[in-house]
Amino acid sequence: MIRKLILLILVIVLVHKSFAQSSEQEKQTPPSDSTSAEKVPEKDMGDVLHHLFNPHAPLQPDTALKKDTRKHFSIVPAIGYTLQTGFAGIISANMAWYTDTAKDTKISSITTNVTYSQKKQVLIPFQINTWTKGNRYNFITDFRFIKYPSVIYGLGGETDPNQGFTINFSGIKVHQTVMKSLSHNFYVGLGYYFDKLWNIRPTDSLSDDLKDQLTNKLGTTETASGVVLRLLYDNRLNQINPQQGVYFNVAYRYSPKAFGSDSTWHSILIDARKYVNFPKGSKNVLAFWLMEWIVTGGTSPYLLLPSTGWDDNYNTGRGYIQGRYRGKSMSYFETEYRFGITNNGLIGGVAFINLQHFSDDISEAYNKIFPGYGLGLRIKLNKHSGANLCIDYGFGQNGSRGFFVNLGEIF
Repeated sequence: MIRKLILLILVIVLVHKSFAQSSEQEKQTPPSDSTSAEKVPEKDMGDVLHHLFNPHAPLQPDTALKKDTRKHFSIVPAIGYTLQTGFAGIISANMAWYTDTAKDTKISSITTNVTYSQKKQVLIPFQINTWTKGNRYNFITDFRFIKYPSVIYGLGGETDPNQGFTINFSGIKVHQTVMKSLSHNFYVGLGYYFDKLWNIRPTDSLSDDLKDQLTNKLGTTETASGVVLRLLYDNRLNQINPQQGVYFNVAYRYSPKAFGSDSTWHSILIDARKYVNFPKGSKNVLAFWLMEWIVTGGTSPYLLLPSTGWDDNYNTGRGYIQGRYRGKSMSYFETEYRFGITNNGLIGGVAFINLQHFSDDISEAYNKIFPGYGLGLRIKLNKHSGANLCIDYGFGQNGSRGFFVNLGEIF
């Protein structure tokens, strides 16, 4: 039944008018100046700080709708709290630019969120998404270093939330992909993925026998090295804060022992998203996200299996602690409504619902779905790139709840 539901959602979200109207979506024509709200100049935190320190200076002209090739930079220190980190100090930075001023040029960006948490976790991500002129090539870079005490619960959807074990490890992620345009908005590409985790060890006060069992299951290091083949359709103009369009990505990953992996295994990721202005003509967005992540063969390292909050941007499953569910296959669906609170675009809000399912056996019937839901606040950091500081509060089952902080939209 769930497979039929997922198929139905996919058809509704991705097929309905998406390709037939893609050329109209890509125009991304700003709404008419007929309403007073649309005449209000757009503001971001840079404008707020400028006015704070220069209260008598003239207002800066609103250039948010003007496309140019300058590099627009934003940086913000913040204090956050999430279930997996506790309180955390964060320095978020984003730089965005266009390679030319053509109407269909996609935005390029560099993003980082350096984090140190109450639980002595260190996260240093460095993500680059670059488009060449005419959108002919797309270079996607994802480098990360983590030192990461984390909780694990076992495999599948029947795990006990009170039976988690805290482990500590360090890790590095090096993912590089080059995409080549085959036709308008359709790309094919090859990449190299390398993941290495080391110093894996349990940190709870456990018996020697249980520590030995965990060490035998996890090992002290995990290495995955291999190639990825990607197919992509993407007619969004802004990947940082999508306002329109469709994103459909299929990635097949092959990590053989010959490339340095601990074992030979392969997986497939299907990631589909759609964005609709609702009501029509407004800047409010109704967004849909559907993801299937399956280990299709071999034995993946335990910590690289599909898991809550372990997607490329650590964003799935708001309402649950990272790593709460893990399995050989993951099915995920989320919808979010994004709306403005202030007319100048500085403050916005979201409401979201997500559903996730995990299986410890690929052949096991899909029998249990875990929902999450919540509300969030959006603070505009950079009106040129659309980058927001996202502060969400999510709820899950069995009393699971907490804050979730991110730079750029969740999806």
